[in-house]
Order: sequence, then C-alpha cells, then structure tokens
Amino acid sequence: MESKIIAAVNQKGGAGKSTLSMQVAGTMAKDGWRVIVIDADPQGTATRWAAAAEDDQPFPAPVVGLSSAGAKVHREAKKFVGEYEFIFIDCPPAVDSPIPQSALLIADLALIPIIPSPPDLWAAVGIRHLITSLQDINDAMQPLLVVNSLDPQTLIAQDVQAILPEFEIPVAESMVHHRTAYRRSAAFGTTVHGIDPRDAKAIAEIEHLTAEIYNRLGVQNGREKISA
Repeated sequence: MESKIIAAVNQKGGAGKSTLSMQVAGTMAKDGWRVIVIDADPQGTATRWAAAAEDDQPFPAPVVGLSSAGAKVHREAKKFVGEYEFIFIDCPPAVDSPIPQSALLIADLALIPIIPSPPDLWAAVGIRHLITSLQDINDAMQPLLVVNSLDPQTLIAQDVQAILPEFEIPVAESMVHHRTAYRRSAAFGTTVHGIDPRDAKAIAEIEHLTAEIYNRLGVQNGREKISA
C-alpha cells in the first residue's frame, strides 16, 4: 500500500493533537500496519508519551523527534515513505510556524482536533485559512475536524456541535469524549487498549475514529492490506 501521511494540526495548544496522533497511530499499529509517529512539536509530548512505556511493553509504533527540521519536516517525512504505511506528523500549535505548513504540503489527511469551547473555535478559523491556502498546492489533502474532550451534557458542547458545519470542513462522525483513560494511557506510554478493559467506551471511540480515517484514506478494511 502507498504510504499515507496524516498531519495533526491546530492553532491552539491543548486541543488534543498528540492524543489523537498517539491513540490512532497505536491502534493502526495494533491492526498490523507499519506506523511511525514524527514528533514535530518542540514540546515533545509524543516523544515523552512513548518514553513512559515499560521496556517489555513499548509503544506499538516508533516515535521520532524531528521538531528541529522546521520548514523541512516534509522532506524528512518523505524519507519514511515506503518503509511505513502510515506516517503521523504531530505538529506544534501555531499556524504561523513553518512546521505545520511544511507537513500539510505532503499530508493526505489533516487531522484537526477541536475542543468544544469558544477559544478553540476561534483557533480553528486560523487553521481553516491555512488549510484552504495549502490545498491550492496539495489538492489531495483531506481536512477532518475531530471533536475532542467532549462533555455532551454541557450547553456549550451542544452549541459548538451545531455550528461546526459552518467551518466548511468535514467533521468526523466519531467524537472523543472527556475521559481519564486518555490521560492514563499517556502516563503509561500506551493507547487506551493497554490500560483497563473497563475503558471499553474509550477503546470504542478510538477504534471508530480509526475506522473512519481508514475509510477516508481509501483503506476499506484496517485489518486487510490493499494495494494502492
């Protein structure tokens, strides 16, 4: 299968770029794919996440730190094409940074986590403008908004979900709720699959999101490799 590149981007920190990157990448690796995560964020969240794993139970996918590549991160990522089937690029939270701009030049999918709150919506406007401008160069890139840290009982969450279509960016049907399982999995260097079987709801959310990403990238069955 031709390598698929997924860039996790957003203008605002704390939206869940690293969480979605590590959870989905780890799930794909568990599905049997060759997956790598490029930690392009100087904060190094993905790198620290993988380093927290026990030696006998490493994170399912390798993580390589490339924040120093800056505007050339797309060139560094291309070096993994062919060796890995899915390449994740976890970008820093700044649309004016050269890193997300570089990553989106080669991305097949722009994964945009958004927390239901006014500041996150304001930040999403900036990333929408960046994606729109770069689609003139990379017209194959698909953007996808993913609602993260959702508390469906709050009025603000309901209001945000109602106005998301106005962004004119596809919104994932799968939504990631506010759960301690996600923070715990980061602390132990794993995905939600490796924490507690009682976290079935978190596992189901991530698996549904992963399945949706497979479909958007033309991979009809995550467990059955198909030719490009």
